[in-house]
Amino acid sequence: MNINLQLSTTDNKFIINNIYPLYLHDLSEIWGNKPNRFGIYEDNDMRTLTEQNTVFDIWCEKPSILFPFLITVDDVPAGLAFVATPPYIPCPPNINYYLNEFFLLRPFRGRGVGEEAARQVFNRFRGNWEVQTAKMERNVRAQMFWRKTLNAYTNGQYSEVIGEYPEAEDKIIFRFTN
Repeated sequence: MNINLQLSTTDNKFIINNIYPLYLHDLSEIWGNKPNRFGIYEDNDMRTLTEQNTVFDIWCEKPSILFPFLITVDDVPAGLAFVATPPYIPCPPNINYYLNEFFLLRPFRGRGVGEEAARQVFNRFRGNWEVQTAKMERNVRAQMFWRKTLNAYTNGQYSEVIGEYPEAEDKIIFRFTN
């Protein structure tokens, strides 16, 4: 199994656009979100997925600050990972990298793909990291994933706090330095 992390560009952004609604659908199970009246997982009255795709334009417009990665397995799209740097992170000033989004399509879960993809993401950038996940009981699988993955990646040298600042009051915050 060949797991690859590829920086998305305007040429292949459409693949991320295809995956993102599935990510929002998965998140609805955790957060309880419902689609809008047009069937789109957005808070506003966005009517089409084409309109929703414009939300990601900024990720390709800030190439030295925002890093949208496509995760592939054997050249098949498997997920996404979005890394943000200041000023596009909600974290304290000493954080260099924030894992803004991380998602794997269901056929690739539980097979080591997520752990390897996360390792590849972290290895791309050296510094102080923050990763967040929802602290709800409905999100135990993601919490376990991040604890296991970060423990292996950092040899147990990471911290975990809950809701340390207003933007993360309902999140578990993981921090580490690599």
